Amino acid sequence: MDHPIGQLMQTTLENIKDMVDVNTVVGEPIEAGNGSTIIPISKVSFGFLAGGGEYDAAHQAALEHTPFAGGSGAGVSVQPVGFLVVGEDGVKMLPAQHLTAWERAMNCAPQLMEDIRSLLGCREEKNGQEGIMP
Repeated sequence: MDHPIGQLMQTTLENIKDMVDVNTVVGEPIEAGNGSTIIPISKVSFGFLAGGGEYDAAHQAALEHTPFAGGSGAGVSVQPVGFLVVGEDGVKMLPAQHLTAWERAMNCAPQLMEDIRSLLGCREEKNGQEGIMP
């Protein structure tokens, strides 16, 4: 016969499994009017606890079944992270939370580097010396 704590844990885990699936982390895609697709992304954290105890252990031999008391609980936290925007010009991540100045600078760094390259590329073509910076 299974111990009651095993049944408590199994019930708790089945309920968590029903609450949290891949659609909780990566939401349903939304088609925007401009041809872009927006996909919500979330951070999911969960935990559970189960415990119990058997009582009247001193008289266990006289009892067919030892009395058992137990319980279990679970918690789930879903926090929006941002949105993936898929469009003709590529994929962009739009954060859902306010960013610090440092985080904004790091997010803008790839676009800044591309802008600098394109400016230098224009200068190189104007000088007629491809691959050599003025």
